[in-house]
Amino acid sequence: MKDKTTSDTIALDKQYLWHPFTQMADWLDGEPVMIERGEGFFLFDTEGRRYIDGVSSLWCNVHGHRVPAIDAAIRDQLDRIAHSTLLGLGQTRAAELAERLVRIAPAGLQKVFYSDSGATAVEIALKIAYQYWQNIGDTCRTRFIAIRDAYHGDTVGAVSVGGMDLFHGIFKSLLFETLFVSSPHPYRFDGTPDQCAAASLEAIESLLKTCAGQIAAIVLEPLVQGAAGIIVHPRGFLKSVEQLARRYNVLLIVDEVATGFARTGKMFACEHDDVRPDLMCLAKGITGGYLPLAATLTTQEVFDAFCAKGDPYKTFYHGHTYTGNALGCAAAVASLDLFEQNWILESLPEKIDLIAAAFTRIADLPSVGDVRQCGLMGGIELVLDKTTRQPFDAKRKLGAAVCAAMRPKGAMLRPLGDVIVLMPPPAIDVPTLKQLLDIIEETLEREF
Repeated sequence: MKDKTTSDTIALDKQYLWHPFTQMADWLDGEPVMIERGEGFFLFDTEGRRYIDGVSSLWCNVHGHRVPAIDAAIRDQLDRIAHSTLLGLGQTRAAELAERLVRIAPAGLQKVFYSDSGATAVEIALKIAYQYWQNIGDTCRTRFIAIRDAYHGDTVGAVSVGGMDLFHGIFKSLLFETLFVSSPHPYRFDGTPDQCAAASLEAIESLLKTCAGQIAAIVLEPLVQGAAGIIVHPRGFLKSVEQLARRYNVLLIVDEVATGFARTGKMFACEHDDVRPDLMCLAKGITGGYLPLAATLTTQEVFDAFCAKGDPYKTFYHGHTYTGNALGCAAAVASLDLFEQNWILESLPEKIDLIAAAFTRIADLPSVGDVRQCGLMGGIELVLDKTTRQPFDAKRKLGAAVCAAMRPKGAMLRPLGDVIVLMPPPAIDVPTLKQLLDIIEETLEREF
């Protein structure tokens, strides 16, 4: 059978596909890049052009593409079984991975509930938190506190605790009520970072007092709000939220879907502040970016509230067909092995310093209002006026134009509005990272 040309593939795409988070009228008018393969930290399109994967294939790739050890683990698992249900049966790889996750998770997390995406991991955490209080007889605790401009996924429950009107405003009538507090966003706050954090913390505590006995959990992205534009929270904010949760006896849910697996410089963002959540949501990098898999981790205390012989009403009635998929679990175990074998965490400080140095130079450019970094997670916010922080007209789509200008130079990035997002794979080698940073800096300096 004759191989299809790029134009053939584009025609198929435009005729049959509906892309996520994409205004399809614009897509149909454009000439998209069609990725055909990957190798190491590079993507290759159907014309043979090579691009550094600067956003880790949407924040999930960890060790690169076509990693021999992960490829081999998946092939080996295929020789055994690709999938079997966890409803009424055990599965060897699922059990092995659960033990490995508990071993590296913050202290106190002892149980693993699998699903297949970040949104479902959050959805499960919300339902567990809600039912936990029902199971122990504290039935008035039915409400959640979340951060404005949060993003926790696109299922209805996850959207309910998300605060991004552009994405989810139209679905408001479908959602349950959530109590939102302002995001601790120092760049958009008139005051110091400490004052910014204090304002959000005061709002959380006010809700905990006003709604005493009604709050099931506080849910937040730890350290960094990713989809909101890489908003980096002030130092110590996460720990203070944990302290409030303990003081007022509510559960703490941390959404580590984007921040987990070395993105912030440690395996999990919670480690920076020695935070021990009641529930932690994982996805994206869990399989190294190979296969869809997610996990919601929780404590023995929460788990025990669902264990009652002879009482079916305390069962957690939730599940997915591919829960604990064997191929995904095999990839995840291989990925965790590579963290140890290749000293991934130990290699991060040099890379983090490289990004920081580049961001320091980039911050001085005329169109750059703010640079934000937490480990390997970086955001460059473009503004019309540095003094007033006035943004560009959204219709100009400057962020998208900047990223498009980087493609001929060999870098693939995706913006969030006018925030240029940098999210390289944690295992990226230093020369490739330097090349990526040079392309970003040169593009902003010479073309914008």
